[in-house]
Amino acid sequence: MRAAGVVLVLLVCATSPRVAGAAEPVLTFLRDGRVVRTVDLETLRRSCGERVAIEDPYYRARKEYLACPLTAVLALGFAGTPPLAADDNVFFRAADGYAKSASGARLLEPGGFVAFADASLTTAAPGQPLDARWEPIDRRRVDPGPFYVVWREEAQRDPNRYPWPYQLVRIEIAPFEREYPHTVPAGIAAGAPAWTGYAIFRGECSACHSINGEGGKVGPDLNVPRSIVEYRPAEQIKAYVRNPESFRYTSMPPHPALGDAELDALVAYFEAMRDRKHDPKRAAEGAPGATP
Repeated sequence: MRAAGVVLVLLVCATSPRVAGAAEPVLTFLRDGRVVRTVDLETLRRSCGERVAIEDPYYRARKEYLACPLTAVLALGFAGTPPLAADDNVFFRAADGYAKSASGARLLEPGGFVAFADASLTTAAPGQPLDARWEPIDRRRVDPGPFYVVWREEAQRDPNRYPWPYQLVRIEIAPFEREYPHTVPAGIAAGAPAWTGYAIFRGECSACHSINGEGGKVGPDLNVPRSIVEYRPAEQIKAYVRNPESFRYTSMPPHPALGDAELDALVAYFEAMRDRKHDPKRAAEGAPGATP
């Protein structure tokens, strides 16, 4: 789920149809910063479209989607480049700034799909483009199109562990550390808790939140201009991560699977990054001391 943020989209109907005359939705594939290809909705529909039933954690209901297997979409989008490897890092980037990363090993599991329409709401006349429709999603009631990654198996329903990005517009293969170099706790001894916390941030926080301006843009930056550990006590941070809605109604999901040791490690990471600030906004303004 997305972290809390300002929503600028107002929905005035129960479903969101494709606007007449609008450009065909496309999914862009990048590798190491370069565009490999773009694939439009109709190409996906013709090449691998099928109807799939999903227990959806965002809708909290059983849904049926028109979708393509994720492995088929990745093979199509990255055709002509080396096949996705288990140790590759893949970013799913959404139109609202959400940027979920996942390992190639996870994405090669069977059970993932790229949905491009709600099957119960969408019809297609013979020979005509698909009039893709969606039910508004999440607490914010936003349009999840044009593409939405979903998972079929019961063990794959946790959005903290598996990527469930909606409003998907780009899929990119790139090393996490190269894309977000200022999120790395450089200089910390190997095996220190901050490295465990860094892994947790990568897997469960970076989709919505950034460190030093690098990461997701849905939620606030957690390190600049002030680190979260500079204005929130550690116990409050841990309690909030574990169960955000005990503090406020929000789209940020709970993290019940994170134990005390893991939450301590996450705080240790925030404390390490407090002393490793790189504020891109201040740097752009030429402020002194913007980069340590």
